[in-house]
Amino acid sequence: MEDIIDLHSDHYFMGEALRLAHRAWEKEEVPVGAVVVREGRIIARAHNQVEALKDATAHAEMLAITQAESVVESWHLNECDLYVTKEPCPMCAGALVHVRMRRVIFGCASPKDGAAGGVVDLLRHPKLNHRCEVLSGVRDQECAELLKAFFRERRGE
Repeated sequence: MEDIIDLHSDHYFMGEALRLAHRAWEKEEVPVGAVVVREGRIIARAHNQVEALKDATAHAEMLAITQAESVVESWHLNECDLYVTKEPCPMCAGALVHVRMRRVIFGCASPKDGAAGGVVDLLRHPKLNHRCEVLSGVRDQECAELLKAFFRERRGE
């Protein structure tokens, strides 16, 4: 008997984010992908575009947030979940708190700049006006290996 694929599972949505991360790599961007889900549907998809846009703020999460706000027609994303292949940085984590993202699900940790429990935990900081529910490690190995392979290629290894 074949396993039934749950299209509303964290594993499935992280797979969509991974597809976007691969697209980023094809465009010579750091391979990070993100999707925003609302009521079981993907409403925004993005990957890093820092190099293409010559914009340090063009992280996958930031671009996905902007798309989702447009779809929802509000900057309040409290009914939405963000799936991203790498732990958000402080800039992205701050934006996620600001838009009141309900859940943040990420693949691999980012020990040098992670702001969802890595270096700091802005997503659940008790003094901020909103705290996101956080789930880490979803498809961790795939997400981490993608980043490692990208940087090995960049270094010419």
